[in-house]
Amino acid sequence: MPELDHAETIKQITQAIADKPDGVLEALAAQYGVSIQTVLECLPEGVTRIDGRHFIDVLTDIANWGDVMFICHSKDAIIEFSGPLPQGEMGHGMYNLRGGTGGLSGHLRPENCAAIFFVRRLFMGMETKSIQFFNAEGETIFKIYVGRDRERKLKVVQVERFERLAKQFARAAGNA
Repeated sequence: MPELDHAETIKQITQAIADKPDGVLEALAAQYGVSIQTVLECLPEGVTRIDGRHFIDVLTDIANWGDVMFICHSKDAIIEFSGPLPQGEMGHGMYNLRGGTGGLSGHLRPENCAAIFFVRRLFMGMETKSIQFFNAEGETIFKIYVGRDRERKLKVVQVERFERLAKQFARAAGNA
């Protein structure tokens, strides 16, 4: 693909999203040589951006939601974990998730989170709601998706908490 200027690249990404609104955004990022955040910012609607400084506050709230889908998506792998997000705590310079036996555990660097996006969109024909965490390079740190019930419908209580959280932080930033 020939080199495009930034404005033309954005125009083509926006058109690609219009042509296939439920497509894989990471594939568009790779195709056009841009960050996934750049692609996400081309979505015509359904996106609320907040500052990454709310990283711990957002994760603390999600830890009370019950089972969610936690995803790390890189060019080499897509790792998914379904279950509750554990409470975390700061220690040794990292935010430590302590999921215990069989639960999600990990060590996160909150200071590396530059932006958080609340995303509402179709994916593969299904409604989704996710909270996506990005570093300063516009690459995904990880994503957390609202869970689904036995009928594969989004969990109503989690949808309400998702929307409340998005509004709360957008309002605090003067974006609501």
